[in-house]
Amino acid sequence: MPLLDLAEQVQQLRTMARDFEALHARVRDLSYTPGTDALRQISPLLLKAQDLTATVLVHLGTLESSAYSSVAGSRSSLECLASVAVASTLAGNDLASALSVNAYDGAPFPGYPADDASTHTARHAAAIPKMTEHLADAAHQLDLSATGCHYVATGITQDRDATREETVSPQAASAPALTRTQYDALKVLALGGGHLYESAQRGPGATRVATGDGTRISMATFRALNKRGLVGRDMSTRLSRGQKITVTKLGHQALARPRPAATTAQPARAAAAPPTLQGARR
Repeated sequence: MPLLDLAEQVQQLRTMARDFEALHARVRDLSYTPGTDALRQISPLLLKAQDLTATVLVHLGTLESSAYSSVAGSRSSLECLASVAVASTLAGNDLASALSVNAYDGAPFPGYPADDASTHTARHAAAIPKMTEHLADAAHQLDLSATGCHYVATGITQDRDATREETVSPQAASAPALTRTQYDALKVLALGGGHLYESAQRGPGATRVATGDGTRISMATFRALNKRGLVGRDMSTRLSRGQKITVTKLGHQALARPRPAATTAQPARAAAAPPTLQGARR
């Protein structure tokens, strides 16, 4: 099975969720007049729903045929993504149904009288509640689609992190013991949580750790914990918005050990006195 950049897949699923949310808002807030106006406004929404359904199916096929399908817990994500395909398809069907009950203004068959003003108004009035019901159903299905995409993105992230913990465990077992500073930082993150941000003061590329209780954790300490698999971060979120830092199972195991003793500073050697030059004159 081919390897897959799961972080990129998660980002694309988040983007797709936002697309569903935007379409949901457009359908929910749609204002129209039955007839030609309704056809012009609903048709692009239907095409967008069909396009999103096709995108969902592409992601489903990509994930199912990749190495991700062998990861524990991946079946739930695949099944959820399949349900998103169902919801988005139903949304498209509801939008098409709204067009089906639309009151069109074409001419009747020969021999039938054309609509007068009152008949025209009555036909439009009768179409509105039917169209409104179909549009409400479409909006509901689009909301479910967005929620499903977020759920799958979160599931993939958790599955990836769990696999990463299992992979790093043998390396962590032989790693040197934590320093007191690293132990204390790990405990702060476990109790109050934290986020990794891009530093606005230092510019792009410079990062900082923000903790729940305001405790300062240096980037060197964070990198040491992250390298040993004791903490992870949500790579699906941009650094400008803050990537959530989580303490892994291995990190909690490290916290179960006694707090390291403080290192004793070695006394500085006294500076050697400069040699006295024999016969030197003042």
